[in-house]
Amino acid sequence: MKAIESLQVAVLGGGPGSEREVSLASSRAVVEALTGRVGSVTFVDVRDRHFLVPEGTDVAFNAIHGTYGEDGGLQEELESRGLPYTGARRASSRLAFDKIDSKKRFAEAGVSSPEWEVMDLSGDLSRIDPWRVPCVIKPPREGSSVGVHIVREASEWLPALIDLKRFGKDALAEVFVSGKELTVGIVGDQALPVIHIQPRSGFYDMSNKYPWLSNQGGTDYFCPADLPVEVAAEVQRQALAAHQALGVEVYSRVDVLLDGDLRPWVLEVNTIPGMTASSLLPKAARAVGLDFSDLCVKIIELSLNI
Repeated sequence: MKAIESLQVAVLGGGPGSEREVSLASSRAVVEALTGRVGSVTFVDVRDRHFLVPEGTDVAFNAIHGTYGEDGGLQEELESRGLPYTGARRASSRLAFDKIDSKKRFAEAGVSSPEWEVMDLSGDLSRIDPWRVPCVIKPPREGSSVGVHIVREASEWLPALIDLKRFGKDALAEVFVSGKELTVGIVGDQALPVIHIQPRSGFYDMSNKYPWLSNQGGTDYFCPADLPVEVAAEVQRQALAAHQALGVEVYSRVDVLLDGDLRPWVLEVNTIPGMTASSLLPKAARAVGLDFSDLCVKIIELSLNI
């Protein structure tokens, strides 16, 4: 492998999905973080598979969240070109992006995750009875809480199904777990300190994650989370187990709910988490002495050594 200082890096950002603007922010941050640390760094705006990278590129840094960047599509394209890239490979990306398949794998691996059911949206939605209200229902193949509904009353069930149908023919319903929203970054085989996510209102949806997109919402973050040592350790253990159950390579960020009995419940594994200097994975990395620039370099190093 060439020395990091001489690598030609193309940062791939944007993408065709609903998280395009967030991805562009991540891309800009990664370009800035790598400038001066590698031989050259170039931003590439990806809208479909016909994107071009500069000749002589040694590695593509994948900063595309959600559709195409996390579902295995980009990985397949880069592999067909013989171009090394950062992060999870094709198979693990597809598995982690599909919340239904992920749930099945969690169950096989003994990872604690809320009870669930798949809803078929291909027929008459009015004939689907409300499931275990209160519950959470979401598209199985979207990121950043896109399309997520918390159904607290039976009257909210049908409108939620109608909205979800625009994302596809099925939906994932989960038992609603009331408690603290947590997230754990994984880099290599290390679980980083737990972050407590506290939305200022509602739940951790797009407006609370990215208030700069809509000028509304907002969230407070506490890293490390104020938890008993043994509870934090169990949250980290479950997060790492979820990451490993899906076979995710290099890094991820695992979302977890902590109920009133201090029991962690894994929700999902994000294979391309936010990568701005203020994003959650970088926050957790800083807590163990790894600044944003060093984190980006480490991701490249781990990716090229798979």
